[in-house]
Amino acid sequence: MNDLFAMSGQLQGTNLLMQVLPFALILGIFYFLILRPMKARQKKIQEFQEALKVGDKIVTTSGIYGQITRLNDKSVQVQIADKVRIEVARAAVGGYQGQEPVVAESGNV
Repeated sequence: MNDLFAMSGQLQGTNLLMQVLPFALILGIFYFLILRPMKARQKKIQEFQEALKVGDKIVTTSGIYGQITRLNDKSVQVQIADKVRIEVARAAVGGYQGQEPVVAESGNV
C-alpha cells in the first residue's frame, strides 16, 4: 500500500514538470528572439545619442537634414539652413547623414 502512495507521488511530480516545461521553453524562446535583440538595439541607440557632438551632420527621424549647433541634456539645436535653427529632442535624431539610420523605423520592428 505504501508503494502505491510513493508511486503516485512520483507520478504527480513528473506530471507537474511536464506541465511547466513548455511554459519555460516559451519564455526562453521569447527572451532570446524578442527581448535580447530589443535591449541590444536600445543600448546602441543610447550610445549613439550620447556620442552626438556639435558639428555632426545628422538626419532626424522625420527626415530633416542639418548640422548640430548646440547640445542640451534632452535636446539638440540643428541648423537646417542659413540662419534657420530648430530644436529637436535627442531621441528624434535618427542617424548621421550618408549612413544607415541608427534608430529603426516603426515598421521595421
